[in-house]
Amino acid sequence: MKRLSLLLALPLTAFAADPALTIYNQNFAVVRETVPLELKEGTNDLRFNGVTTQLEPDSVILRDPTGKVALQILEQSFRNDPVTQQMMLSRFEGQELDFIVREVQKPDRVVRGKVIRSGYVPQALINRGIIRPTEPLIEVDGKLQFSLPGQPIFPALTDGTILKPELNWKLQSNKTASVKAELAYVTGGMTWSADYNFVAPEKGNVADLTGWITMQNQSGTDFENALVKLMAGDVNKIQPTNQRMDQLEEARVMTMSGPAAPAVTERAFDEFHLYTLQRPVTLRDQETKQVEFVRADGVTADRIYVYDGAALNSGRWNGYDATARRQNPEYGTESNPKVWVMREFKNSKENHLGMPLPKGRLRFYQRDDDGRLEFIGENEIDHTPKDEIIRVYVGNSFDIVGERKRTNFKVDNSNNWADESFEITLRNRKKEPVEVRVVENLYRWVNWEIREKSQDYTKLDSQKIEFRVTLKPDEEKKITYLVHYSW
Repeated sequence: MKRLSLLLALPLTAFAADPALTIYNQNFAVVRETVPLELKEGTNDLRFNGVTTQLEPDSVILRDPTGKVALQILEQSFRNDPVTQQMMLSRFEGQELDFIVREVQKPDRVVRGKVIRSGYVPQALINRGIIRPTEPLIEVDGKLQFSLPGQPIFPALTDGTILKPELNWKLQSNKTASVKAELAYVTGGMTWSADYNFVAPEKGNVADLTGWITMQNQSGTDFENALVKLMAGDVNKIQPTNQRMDQLEEARVMTMSGPAAPAVTERAFDEFHLYTLQRPVTLRDQETKQVEFVRADGVTADRIYVYDGAALNSGRWNGYDATARRQNPEYGTESNPKVWVMREFKNSKENHLGMPLPKGRLRFYQRDDDGRLEFIGENEIDHTPKDEIIRVYVGNSFDIVGERKRTNFKVDNSNNWADESFEITLRNRKKEPVEVRVVENLYRWVNWEIREKSQDYTKLDSQKIEFRVTLKPDEEKKITYLVHYSW
């Protein structure tokens, strides 16, 4: 019998362990790189231009991992305005430039235009969502136009112009040495998620489960042959004010490079879980990359039918306090005919799983009688430890119908009690028998007692009970009960 296989555990090729990424599923990552430094004793001015556009400057760590050289950062500057056409235009606002005009089947020509407005906005303001770029405004022959008349021609670059985001340091070293320094920092613009495909046969409750890791890089930088770790869990990170939710730029995280990747690709880390890709991957800017990370065959996943006839999620009763709900005769009488279809399985070794599963989307497929897969629903699962039960809503049953109605209601406010009776009808139009779990929510008050019932029930919590009803094909059954509230 096939069991769970971790597809991240591939042979480790002899690649340089640089860079290394730990990506969190909250749109940020920790980047670790090795930076060769040629230091002299005393003060050194250094530049490094391999960082991301969304680097958090106050998270930067630069150190000698061997501890042989004492490095002190006297000053650090993060420059995040790489040269662009609009940036160059901004330097010539109010001045004239030559523009090359190229037209089909015509020779190129040069026109002279005055840059009234460049449309340039610094990248930092764009990242914060404060302002967005605008169209350039150019004056040609005394007329204004909201587009460039052609390709602008600029003078040569000056020394102060940068081509990529860069860190500038003024370092103090206690000796002259060649150092392979470790650089670590937090960056926004990187995230990952898990997606699962659940494939069930035409009949039966044994299915196959595959899981995919989807990584997204929108950091503004390519990472070649990166060693990647994925952190699963709810890591607390400060969300600054006056910034977009997807730009996290004020928290400090200190992460140091660890030893070589272990043989096991999943392990507990503090209160979270780390998933390690043992094969280096290249993540280019604006790229989405997927890696299959789990495959489990023969997973037992029971199909469950649940009927919760009281529909109290419409918001109609928002603002009602407990006393108003208790006394209102209409409260709790809404009904819906839909019977939920759910899948339930245990994340255990005995069920061919047994590894912590990160949260993600779970898609359900089922084979038709011709062997082809048909999509039958999807939902999300939360971070799930091993040996826990996963129960997921798939959709509503077509052939099982529920009906809920109240048959009696009496309230005596003088003596502080109320009686309420219900009748639940279930009809099975399928060709096979089914069991339906009928959930009843006793909303009116916390003190209650079931005084009459047509069959036994199970108490699920302080205000919820469940009846289990077995229906033969084309069978109809009714459940009745009376609940007595007191306060």
